[in-house]
Amino acid sequence: MLTLKKIIAELDLIAKALTKRGYKEDDIKNILHDLISHDNKRKSNQQINDDLKSKIREYSGQIGQLYKEGKQDEASSLKNEVGEIKERIKSYDENDKNLKTKIDNILLSLPNAPHDSVPHGKSEDDNEVIQNWEKPFPNLGSSALPHWELAKKYNIIDFELGAFITGSGFPLFRNKGSKLKRALINFFLDEAEKAGYEEIRPPLMVNEASALATGQLPDKEGQMYHMEKDNLYLIPTGEVPITNIFRNIVLKESDFPLKVTAYTPCFRREAGSYGSDVKGLNRVHQFDKVEIVQISHPDDSYKLLDQMVKHVEELLIKLELPYRILRLCGGDLGFTSALTYDFEVFSAGQKKWLEVSSVSNFEAFQTNRLKLRYKDDKGKTHLAHTLNGSALALARIVAAILENNQTPEGIKMPKVLKKYLNFEIIN
Repeated sequence: MLTLKKIIAELDLIAKALTKRGYKEDDIKNILHDLISHDNKRKSNQQINDDLKSKIREYSGQIGQLYKEGKQDEASSLKNEVGEIKERIKSYDENDKNLKTKIDNILLSLPNAPHDSVPHGKSEDDNEVIQNWEKPFPNLGSSALPHWELAKKYNIIDFELGAFITGSGFPLFRNKGSKLKRALINFFLDEAEKAGYEEIRPPLMVNEASALATGQLPDKEGQMYHMEKDNLYLIPTGEVPITNIFRNIVLKESDFPLKVTAYTPCFRREAGSYGSDVKGLNRVHQFDKVEIVQISHPDDSYKLLDQMVKHVEELLIKLELPYRILRLCGGDLGFTSALTYDFEVFSAGQKKWLEVSSVSNFEAFQTNRLKLRYKDDKGKTHLAHTLNGSALALARIVAAILENNQTPEGIKMPKVLKKYLNFEIIN
């Protein structure tokens, strides 16, 4: 979340930045002014409370001395006054607690301030295409099939059986479809390892503190699968458990950058989706993904963001998939992100673009919740920056591979996957 210190120091800049997310400048300024007002009241209360506690310590010493001198009435009177002061302290403590709750609630409700380069806009229609595919698109003619028909034709994905076992949005991969998924996971992990990422295998469920620390709560509560009895959440992305490895840690500057990758299944309700957008693998409730996460020095985070974007781009080039890169506008930007680049691949059977990756810089938004800090060479403590990216999400990558590589003989596999597969074509 945004820090109170930053809001106080840069109120006008933050208010202006948040207008990119749809806030009216006067409205957000009123919210920020209320926040600062609550903080000023809390500080004033704290000062009064500290003075009262100091007075109790002073009076306590005097009471003991008065008893020693036999001045019982004076000691009793002072003792009564101490009792009254303690009641006042209780009142101030309660007031402090209420003010802190108000401050925390406002801070938790505020999204990250968008980076200067984030364009204004209300929805995905206003995202900025910063790199477009300039080569010819796959020309498959009128006989091209969407991936859900190819899946049935070659018996590689069974959507009906997955729905029977669990429900809609839980596809069952089989035969060469299952092998293709495994090959892609290994390819993505091997590429991440070459790029210097440490591979881990995290838990697939997280507690409330972890979901709060990375910003899924309270923003995306309705999108996550919640096990109420245990108060645990199925992860919507590997970012959540990976980033929480570093919760409540103080790093050294020499530790940066920390680079971690993981393959995980991911689980999302995807409420409100409908129509062709949810058909086949376009939008599912369970999907596989390889995630890359970096913990960075603040001075380096945007340079590292560019490196992560390049890493994802190289994956798509090696898979020979037509792609484009978009800079998300303020209205489509995730709650925790300061700047996000989306990658989309062209799916020839549907003749549409499918999002396959988001690469984001969260700056200090997550680390403030995580209490993830570092000490500089002078021993002063600062918040680190966090970044993450999908490298890559498999469901739509599989869809694009199936659709773009279909031929009358079968579906040809990308050359880069040859060493991971014992076949070159699905037929």
